[in-house]
Amino acid sequence: MKLITGIIKPFKLDEVREALAAIGVSGITVTEVKGFGRQKGHTELYRGAEYVVDFLPKLKIEIAVKSEMVDATIDAITRAAHTGKIGDGKIFVTELEQVLRIRTGEAGPDAV
Repeated sequence: MKLITGIIKPFKLDEVREALAAIGVSGITVTEVKGFGRQKGHTELYRGAEYVVDFLPKLKIEIAVKSEMVDATIDAITRAAHTGKIGDGKIFVTELEQVLRIRTGEAGPDAV
């Protein structure tokens, strides 16, 4: 099993969720985060004063999938989150050693 972590723009969440549902991904965890990469933030004007916004709002999505679903999941996230502009985000894939469902005690792929 793999844990897929995606950092996406907030307004793309519904499209990503729909794309994942279309390929059969049933569970997703979403966290509001802030950060910056190559964009390095931007400058805004508020009441005549300029200030720098270093950390931009993003969403972190986490999905646990069977190893054979990794490529389809990455493709679905990439297609749905893509705008072609800087700051579209990143996808990280890590190995999951163990997954347990607390309520039933199920382990492995059955727990997802």
